[in-house]
Amino acid sequence: MSKNIAAFFDIDGTLHRDSLMMEHFKRLIRYEIIDPHYWYNHAQKAFQNWDKRMGNYEDYLLEVAEIYLKSMKGQNKYYIDFIVDQVIETKGDRVYRFTRDRIYWHKEQGHYVFFISGSPDYLVEKMAEKYEVEDFCATEYLVDEGNNFTGEIIQMWDSSSKKRALVDIIHRYQIDLPNSFAYGDTKGDLSMLQAVGNPVAINPARELLTEIKNNEELKKKAMIILERKDVIYKIDPDVEIL
Repeated sequence: MSKNIAAFFDIDGTLHRDSLMMEHFKRLIRYEIIDPHYWYNHAQKAFQNWDKRMGNYEDYLLEVAEIYLKSMKGQNKYYIDFIVDQVIETKGDRVYRFTRDRIYWHKEQGHYVFFISGSPDYLVEKMAEKYEVEDFCATEYLVDEGNNFTGEIIQMWDSSSKKRALVDIIHRYQIDLPNSFAYGDTKGDLSMLQAVGNPVAINPARELLTEIKNNEELKKKAMIILERKDVIYKIDPDVEIL
């Protein structure tokens, strides 16, 4: 049976320059679909701590994800779909140039392209449609029979969850891992990066960069990319972390 080369992309912080979930959260508040106190009493503090570089990036995302989940409980999925469409229409192009160009390059090479993201499935699905990728896996926000969010999820933002998603895709699409690629920015993407022959860390968080530096096998094959303003840098994995 023939095997195929694939490229696995995280979205938030890897492709998208912010968080799709945060963009959706802020719009729901702006349109008063959810109570603004979720932002002002909870999420705003987490955001400000990260914005001032006083907190850990992954801890910030996890804290906001928990607040977002609570705010979504009881909301009807159909009622918020138009906000989802707005987020993708207005923010779907707010991406890193390097990663966007890599998606196009992989398609030109005939590679499969997959999104594996911790963002809500209804946002990732629209992003997958926009970039015309083969398939996606995302955090599943569960709904009841009336299509109201239950407040329960099947998460996809940690490394073990992404590994399970990766294994499923590998079997279904007969992926050639040694020649495949993965792109991520946090420790949650570590299993994807370790699994392939061509791992690429995009603007890696400290924890991910530390993992790469301390893993000789991963360090040998990993590419580390920093994109700032209109300049893209390729840096050595042994770079000093200050």
